[in-house]
Amino acid sequence: MLLALAKALFLLKSHPFMSRFLYSFLFYFLLPAIILRLLLRGLSSPDYAHRWGERFGFGVKGTSTSNTIWLHAVSVGETIAAVPLVTALQEKYPDDRLMVTCMTVTGSARIKAAFGDSVDHSYAPYDMPDSVARFLNRVKPKILIIMETELWPNIIAACHQRNIPVVLANGRLSERSARGYQRIRPLVHPMLSGLSAVAAQHRDDGARFVALGLPEAALKVTGNIKFDLNLSVAVRRQAAALSAKWRGNRGRQILLAASTHRGEDEIILAAFAQIKKQVSDLLLVLVPRHPERFEQVARLCTDAGFALARRSASDSVTGADILLGDSMGELTAFFGACDIAFVGGSLVPTGGHNMIEPAAWKVPVLAGPHLFNFTEVSQLLLSHDAMRVCETGEQLVEQSLELLGDQHQRDAMGEAAGLVAGANRGALANLVAIIAGFI
Repeated sequence: MLLALAKALFLLKSHPFMSRFLYSFLFYFLLPAIILRLLLRGLSSPDYAHRWGERFGFGVKGTSTSNTIWLHAVSVGETIAAVPLVTALQEKYPDDRLMVTCMTVTGSARIKAAFGDSVDHSYAPYDMPDSVARFLNRVKPKILIIMETELWPNIIAACHQRNIPVVLANGRLSERSARGYQRIRPLVHPMLSGLSAVAAQHRDDGARFVALGLPEAALKVTGNIKFDLNLSVAVRRQAAALSAKWRGNRGRQILLAASTHRGEDEIILAAFAQIKKQVSDLLLVLVPRHPERFEQVARLCTDAGFALARRSASDSVTGADILLGDSMGELTAFFGACDIAFVGGSLVPTGGHNMIEPAAWKVPVLAGPHLFNFTEVSQLLLSHDAMRVCETGEQLVEQSLELLGDQHQRDAMGEAAGLVAGANRGALANLVAIIAGFI
C-alpha cells in the first residue's frame, strides 16, 4: 500500500496526464464528503438542498445550439463584475444565448436578479469528467468565459478536446495563490496551457500566470473590468431614497460595514460601541457576506445590546442602532447611501472584497490589512488617499471618528476615490475585443 502511494505521488509530480487522472480519482473519492457538505449547508441555507442534478450535469436547462456563450462566475463578486460584460455580449451578439453558471446559492440568486430570463442559468458541473461531459453535451457552448480565478482542470481539458476556446476574463492571481498552484505544477501547467487567452487585471497577475505555464502569447493585460461599473439611474434613485429614509429628519450619519465574514462582526460591533460614545446618533448598516450567517449576526447585534432593524422586515430604522442588511442584490445602492464604507473580508485573512463600488460612489473607503485579493486596487486607492487601512478594531474606531467629524476630509477622500474609479475604466472594451477573436 505504501509503495503504491509512493508511486502515485511520484507520478503526480512527474507526469501531467497522470496528475489529472489522480486529481479526478481524488474528486470521486471525496464525493461522499462533498455531498455531506451540501447536506450540512442545506440545514442553514435550504437552497443548497435543491438542484443537485445540475452539479452533476443533469437537468441543465437552456438551449442546445451552437450559438451559446458559456460564462462562469463562481459567486456574488464575480457575478457583479460580469454584469457589464454580459450586457456588452448581449448587445454585440444578439442572436447568441448566454449560459451563466456559478457554484453558490448566493451567486445563483444574484444571477437571477441581475439577468432574469435574458440568460440561461445553471450551477456549473462539478469538475468530474462525466459531469462535465453531460453539461457540454447539453449546452454545446462555442466559447467558455471564466471570471477571475475559477480554474478547473477537467473542464478546461474537456473544452480543449472539443475545440471550445476558453478565455479567463478579469484574471487575477495573488502571490499566495501562485505559491499554492506551484505545489501542484504538473496539474496546473497543462491546465493553463489549455487556455486560449488570459485577460489579466494587472501585469503582476499576468507574470504569475506565465510563470506557472501560461504561454506568453495567450496573455493580455487589460485592467480590471470592475472599474467599468455602471451606476444606473435606477440604482442612483434607490441609493438616494435609502439615504433620505435612513438619515431621517435628524440627518443621521451612516457607517456601512459591507461583506463581513465570521470573526469580523465581533470586531466591528465592539468598534461601533466605542464610536457611538462620541457619535450617539450614528447608524451602522451591517451586511454579512453570506446569507446563511444573517441569523447569527442578528444575535451578535442584540446580544451586544444594540437595537436592531432588519432590511428584510422593514424600511424603518427609527429607534435602531443597527440595520442588518439581510436582503439580496442591494449592496451597490447601500454604498451610495452611506458616509463611510468599511469593506469586509479584510480584518480576517479572506483577502478583502470589492472596493471599487464605494469608490465609484465617491465614498471614503476603510478596510482591514488582509487585501491580497485586491492588491492593485487597494494600492491605487491608498496612493491617492482615497482609502485607509485599519490594522485593528482600535484603528477602525480612530479612523471612523476622524472622518465622521470632518466633512471636508470625507469629501476629499471621496473625490479622490471617484477619480481613481473613473481613470481606470476601459478594461471592458479590451476584454470584449479579446473574446471577439474567438467567436
